[in-house]
Amino acid sequence: MATRTETIHVSGIRCERCVMRLAGALEGHEGLEFANANLMGQVTLAWDDERTSREAIVEKLAKSGFREIDNGVE
Repeated sequence: MATRTETIHVSGIRCERCVMRLAGALEGHEGLEFANANLMGQVTLAWDDERTSREAIVEKLAKSGFREIDNGVE
């Protein structure tokens, strides 16, 4: 098993309810082992690289309205 961990920044998090919505968006994602978001839009992820990919997780977030921010620039 190859677990990868990364913190990304996303747009769309404005309140505690947004954090809960993000958690719901990722719930049950195959291979995702850990996800934690804060109100500044930082999302820490840990996933099994053999069962999912960073791209698949980011795509799932985007479909739920949370777009990744590149280097702090939307």
